[in-house]
Amino acid sequence: MTQGLLPGQPGFVAPEPSRRPVQVRRTARVLLSDDAGRLLLFQDSDLGLTPIRRWWITPGGGIEPGETDTVAAIRELQEETGLVVTAEQLSGPLAVRQVIHGYSHAIVHQTEVFFALRVEHFDIDTSGYTEEERRTIAAAHWWTRPELEQTPHDVWPRNLLDFLDRPQLSRDVATDTAPEESSLPVSTHGHRPQARA
Repeated sequence: MTQGLLPGQPGFVAPEPSRRPVQVRRTARVLLSDDAGRLLLFQDSDLGLTPIRRWWITPGGGIEPGETDTVAAIRELQEETGLVVTAEQLSGPLAVRQVIHGYSHAIVHQTEVFFALRVEHFDIDTSGYTEEERRTIAAAHWWTRPELEQTPHDVWPRNLLDFLDRPQLSRDVATDTAPEESSLPVSTHGHRPQARA
């Protein structure tokens, strides 16, 4: 892989699957629903694969240095939807999970912290997208529960409906056997992340 390039950028060449670099990151994600009970999801893409692989995800993203989980969730909501909220408006965290994402360019061991927020329906504003999001986010859709139950498309987390059914705040602690949700599955060579400093 050309140093520093990501899928979709000119000159990007995907590494051999067994030689993908391993990354560790923590993210804040938001289950954002409107007053009709519809859930906002984005269609993400792995542009390093042919054909392109796509899946649906909740709003959210990486936690930056110095940020709390809550501050990151608030920032990501504003960047990805234009919605400005306060910490008091967010519910959660309602769950924390460990997951492994295999992509064409990397394998990511990810901690995901989930919050929830219900608002009046609004038209999202994507002007705050990062350069990468402008390349990879293909669509946004407010999903009804029947749509989520019946969709043939990949939705991450795969057990998203379980998150929506939580009657109260709870915490899922990471285990040694993290679930995998990948556009390009992790090889059987057993990638392990480097320990954090």
